[in-house]
Amino acid sequence: MSKILIRGAKVLGGEPQDVLIDGGTIAEVGGGLSAEGAEVVEAEGKVLLPGLVDLHTHLREPGREDSETVLTGTRAAASGGFTTVFAMANTFPVADTAGVVEQVWRLGKEHGYCDVQPIGAVTVGLEGRKLAELGAMHESAAGVTVFSDDGKCVHDAVIMRRALEYVKAFGGVVAQHAQEPRLTEGAEMNEGIVSAELGLGGWPAVAEESIIARDVLLADHVGSRVHICHLSTAGSVEIVRWAKSRGIAVTAEVTPHHLLLTDELVRTYNPVYKVNPPLRTERDVMALREALADGTIDIVATDHAPHPHEDKDCEWAAAAMGMVGLETALSVVQETMVDTGLLDWAGVADRMSVKPAQIGQATGHGRPVSAGEPANLTLVDTAYRGLVEPAGFASRSRNTPYEGRELPGRVTHTWLRGKATLVDGKLT
Repeated sequence: MSKILIRGAKVLGGEPQDVLIDGGTIAEVGGGLSAEGAEVVEAEGKVLLPGLVDLHTHLREPGREDSETVLTGTRAAASGGFTTVFAMANTFPVADTAGVVEQVWRLGKEHGYCDVQPIGAVTVGLEGRKLAELGAMHESAAGVTVFSDDGKCVHDAVIMRRALEYVKAFGGVVAQHAQEPRLTEGAEMNEGIVSAELGLGGWPAVAEESIIARDVLLADHVGSRVHICHLSTAGSVEIVRWAKSRGIAVTAEVTPHHLLLTDELVRTYNPVYKVNPPLRTERDVMALREALADGTIDIVATDHAPHPHEDKDCEWAAAAMGMVGLETALSVVQETMVDTGLLDWAGVADRMSVKPAQIGQATGHGRPVSAGEPANLTLVDTAYRGLVEPAGFASRSRNTPYEGRELPGRVTHTWLRGKATLVDGKLT
């Protein structure tokens, strides 16, 4: 593997430094570096971060390759600066056995644009009635450590308790999609003033908050770890903040779209804004930003949810829920957190690389940009501003809420163990 010299990059947004990559490892970091025969990447003014880690990605394969495949999804990930993604279990068949998670893991190894770590289902078929083969999935070649029925809530308290007890034995974590199903029957958007005016079925904040409250208490009782997927309300923030103050082992994520968009956009009836959990109010958005800044919310996760054109280009009631997010995530975080002064680039690295890698136990990712560490890196032109053009996405799907919107920042290079997967904004 050839040597690469990244010259003049602002490491974590700090002072310009040179970074020498040799054989998949960071060999040296400092000023005025040189290396005979090295490929030189001029990075003056750009920010160098550890490769991003997404704890919540839907790759759709096996079963819904019309939406996304492991290949197209990992290409989208590399385009967005990610070097590893955790693939959710709601595939067809469901990733509830060692065989299916190993299939997804091997597809990731085969395509190589980023590492793919499968998430195993908590219950058989995501049906919420019987625990899946948690131990077998952990012991498989995929080494699953994160389990989730995302798309559905593990609503039965007994099943949730058993799952928490089971994963405790090997240091795993249950990632909960917090949605009380009886409170959200017929729901199409956030319950509030806008839903009342539009006559759409409302999705109350308490449907999320009640499950989070139950699960942090269960995690405390069992002495296990619980992770809250796509937290979306101000009330949920307060519950997680209380739980952490009690020393309960809870972590939480927020999506980029919940940091930027509000339920006012649903007035357009454009199904691109239909998502689970729904877009909330401006008050919720501000609370989420503050919680991400102060560490109550641990990480940003994309909840990249690709859908084919026909599943979104239809009337609101019939449209699928979800948005693609891998290729725009960092730009939205820059817009909402960095450019507003709530986080610096070191904080972005912590929320989008270091902590998600720790929660998911992604070995070799989320590491410091220093000598001897794996060269999993992303280089960002933070001065760039441009319109989002989904026609140019690497993802197979185009259901982005940002089409035609100007966003800051552009990932120019991504390296996976020293191998370039993105160069000058183009996939290798």
